[in-house]
Amino acid sequence: MTSIPSNGYGSRTNQRSIGSLVQAVLMMISITVVMVGGIGARLAYLQLIQGTRNRQLAENNRIRLIPTQPVRGNIFDRNGKILATSSLSHTVYLWPLAQPPELWPDTVERLCEIINIPSEQVMERLVQTGYNSALPIRVARRLTPAQVIALTEYGPQLPGIEVNVEAVRHYPHGRLAAHVLGYTGEISDEDLSRLEAQPDNKYRLGDIVGQMGVEAAFEKELQGEWGGRQVEVDSRGQVLQVLGEKQAEGGRDVQITLDLELQQAAERALGETQGAIVAIDPRDGAVRAMVSRPAFDPNIFSGRITEADWQRLQAARYPFVNRSLQVFPPASTFKIVTTTAAIESGAYPPYTVLPTYPYITAGGIQFWDWNRAGFGPLSFEGAMAWSSDTFFYQIAQRIGGEVLIDWTRRYGFGRKSGIELASEESPGLVPDAAWKERVLGEGWYQGDTINMSIGQGFLQASPLQQAMMMAVPANGGYMVRPHLRSLDVDVSYWRESMNLSQDTIDVLRRGLRQVITDGTATNVNTSEIPPFAGKTGTAEAPPHPSHAWFGAYAPMDDPEILVVALGEHAGKGGGAFAAPMVLEVLKDYFREDRQ
Repeated sequence: MTSIPSNGYGSRTNQRSIGSLVQAVLMMISITVVMVGGIGARLAYLQLIQGTRNRQLAENNRIRLIPTQPVRGNIFDRNGKILATSSLSHTVYLWPLAQPPELWPDTVERLCEIINIPSEQVMERLVQTGYNSALPIRVARRLTPAQVIALTEYGPQLPGIEVNVEAVRHYPHGRLAAHVLGYTGEISDEDLSRLEAQPDNKYRLGDIVGQMGVEAAFEKELQGEWGGRQVEVDSRGQVLQVLGEKQAEGGRDVQITLDLELQQAAERALGETQGAIVAIDPRDGAVRAMVSRPAFDPNIFSGRITEADWQRLQAARYPFVNRSLQVFPPASTFKIVTTTAAIESGAYPPYTVLPTYPYITAGGIQFWDWNRAGFGPLSFEGAMAWSSDTFFYQIAQRIGGEVLIDWTRRYGFGRKSGIELASEESPGLVPDAAWKERVLGEGWYQGDTINMSIGQGFLQASPLQQAMMMAVPANGGYMVRPHLRSLDVDVSYWRESMNLSQDTIDVLRRGLRQVITDGTATNVNTSEIPPFAGKTGTAEAPPHPSHAWFGAYAPMDDPEILVVALGEHAGKGGGAFAAPMVLEVLKDYFREDRQ
């Protein structure tokens, strides 16, 4: 038998080979254990630590919440005629969770080419909302039929883009009463931040809210409650089944005091004149008409404003400013207040007669009458009828600034009227010595009181405040609170007695009637309507043309309608320019076929 020779080291060599093999096996086992352990740890982390989040992400990709916008409440006039309602329109939405963030820019670019809006605008909203949001983002409203068809055809190339039908605000009369009704639009970031701090906040980004006018003032009633559907969708975003649903609750309808027919008449009367017309019920302050020019069509805000729309708005002079609530020098209509202050202070009896002059001098300054000649001896009634300035200059010199300022404030000047459109209303200005020192750094002079007595100087009042002033003699001495809310309450809820003497009321009424029969507004004296009373005013506004004022109420003995018109920078007298506008509105109110 042949034997294998040994070199004396064979045993050690085999041992080394076996040891190396064992080490390799152990190393592989160790690596495997580490890898399995790492995988296990990762699985444990994903399951135990991140499980809830990952399940939520998966669920969000499969289940969506489709909000159902409530139908906004309607707005009706005092007779139940529709002023604002809602109509159905196509709206395009974007679902952030439908695809990864890196794919959205291309999709948004294709979408915006179809609906013709800047893609940067949509991407900004997407980033602001968040890519993980399960709620849709409204991209555009009031799509055209062509846009709807294009979005349908290109649907496979637009993952996460859907077109739905929703209710949008509609104003059937266009720009009529635009400043009263206001308009709706998406809630701003600033308003959303402010509302989020309130415990009962229900608003979120993209909500449609009232932006001005009645739409904003009665927002809580008109808005309604959101509903929604929880649906299961497939990988393409198509709805497979509805998992749950909450019906949206429509907003409450609101009835306001506006009279549609009278509003239409006031709009025709003002035409395109820059200015305002206000009509109220002098018995309780209910606003029957309120017009401001320039105006706008609130329907343009129910969709996307086009460049042409924006250019037209830019070309107008402050079309969103409600001039019925903005302030101007009240001019000679203010002589109602000066007459009241003279008699109620006891400085002058109601039967006073004063001489009038071409001018009077105070502090070395000549203060002229408007006709540069004077009118001879006049009573309060005659001074009101002819609007004599020097008559009231003398009144002012005797009663002094403090008495006149006090009665000016009692008549509601210098503060907001109480109308529901408070955020858009200017309180006006009743100047006094403290104001003049603070603002101008000088004292109060007799000339300031003289100017104020005829509604000039620093005094500022709105057409609505002028209507409040004229309502006092019309209703027998009550200060009314103008309002748009229609409530079935006693008239005393809306007014408060000024405790004027009957002598003061009678003087004012006779003087305002003589304005029409014998004075500065005989051009509108007519038998076509019941006898009425009124007052003209022409306010200087250097270096610009003057403002034209006229206010009147009817019937004279038992007034039920009061109208004030302002022609801003009309450059003409109140009797010639503003009075015919008021007469046109009064004629419509008293026409036989009016409902």
